Amino acid sequence: MSDSHLTLYSPSSILALFPIFFIFFILIKRKQTKPSLNLPPGNMGWPFLGETIGYLKPYSATTIGEFMEQHIARYGTIYKSKLFGEPAIVSADAGLNRFILQNEGKLFECSYPRSIGGILGKWSMLVLVGDMHRDMRVISLNFLSHARLRTHLLKEVEKHTLLVLNSWNQNCTFSAQDEAKKFTFNLMAKHIMSMDPGEIETEQLKKEYVTFMKGVVSAPLNLPGTAYRKALKSRSTILKFIEGKMEERVKRIQEGNESLEEDDLLNWVLKHSNLSTEQILDLILSLLFAGHETSSVAIALAIYFLPRCPQAMQQLREEHGEIVRAKKQAGEVELTWDDYKRMEFTHCVVNETLRLGNVVRFLHRKALKDVNYKGYDIPCGWKVLPVIAAVHLDPSLFDQPQHFNPWRWQNNGSGGGSCPSNNKSTANNNFLAFGGGSRLCAGSELAKLEMAVFIHHLIINYHWELAETDEAFAYPFVDFPKGLPIRVQAHSLI
Repeated sequence: MSDSHLTLYSPSSILALFPIFFIFFILIKRKQTKPSLNLPPGNMGWPFLGETIGYLKPYSATTIGEFMEQHIARYGTIYKSKLFGEPAIVSADAGLNRFILQNEGKLFECSYPRSIGGILGKWSMLVLVGDMHRDMRVISLNFLSHARLRTHLLKEVEKHTLLVLNSWNQNCTFSAQDEAKKFTFNLMAKHIMSMDPGEIETEQLKKEYVTFMKGVVSAPLNLPGTAYRKALKSRSTILKFIEGKMEERVKRIQEGNESLEEDDLLNWVLKHSNLSTEQILDLILSLLFAGHETSSVAIALAIYFLPRCPQAMQQLREEHGEIVRAKKQAGEVELTWDDYKRMEFTHCVVNETLRLGNVVRFLHRKALKDVNYKGYDIPCGWKVLPVIAAVHLDPSLFDQPQHFNPWRWQNNGSGGGSCPSNNKSTANNNFLAFGGGSRLCAGSELAKLEMAVFIHHLIINYHWELAETDEAFAYPFVDFPKGLPIRVQAHSLI
């Protein structure tokens, strides 16, 4: 026997290998004693890509799409998959979705793909978590307070609504989606930085913002000529513009030359927060994105849905005609907060538009701990996707969910004519158009105000019809491929 064999089997060599054997034994033992996870059923798809391509395939916005339908039929409302490069639990379950949102920061945490943070900024409210998100949200809530909505924003919303509607020509065909975007962009630019519509700098910013938005909703390919690369360039241009506005405002504040008209978010943040320049820039950019894009899509959806339900149109005309006549008798012109609160059926229309159109289809979260729900294990670190649209279009929760039925939101749940009925409490419990928990949309009340005021002036001033066949698609962002072309005819309910 060779010396090498003697060395290998010597007592000292065996003792030297003992720690390795011990570690191996412990690992085997752990593997044997650790209970196996009871993951939901599902399919992890292709390596790396998983099922992402199928999940993101465009489909009609008033459905959940073929991918979700097939997976729910095969696996149930909670299933596993691999999406956005990560193992994921997908939830079309109303209870689990509420559970996820109610346990934000405890069991689950916001977790959007890196490409979103790369284009919106690391200080964007959409991607921030923990204390920093809370602080940014408090700033937004303070500026969007109930008192400010009543005393300041209602007037601005009405002013910008009329500015857009008064520019429409009789029997003219145009993109309702573009007009809605013009309205919400002008409102947010004024609200955030006191920029007036039609001014050269406002139009230049709007142009850059259009390029920016195309990149936000595109594939994150940072290559020459791609929408994402162009968006990153536009982001840089927009941030330089905002920073220039900040420097001008700081100088005026220091010199005591503030304008009373500059009662905007930029002024408020500079005076009442300790945010850095970078944080302010990302905050303003993200609020411009959130306040403009989602509200404009919701308004376009209302313009699309209403002609399909003549009974809803007639009830809106009655409600708003009554408000107009009462104001005329009182010698008033501008809408008041009391007028807004009287728009009861309009609020039902707003809710139904958001439920059926689902501007926000799903949310990105990840599990902070191992979680067990209804016997299923959700491993720590896994992506979790609560699909809001799947709950809003669930026939077990909403009668005939693909029907536009504003009456389901009335207190007695009674239907209008042939339109279906639904229980309001059930509808409210499963309505998550603005998210929920500690990340409930800070601009939810402003969005509803914008929709109601726009509908008010649209209903009392115009008849409209679709000029071409078009419908909302989920990409997964909601968009009208043709821009929702409509033809309007002026009329008056006065």
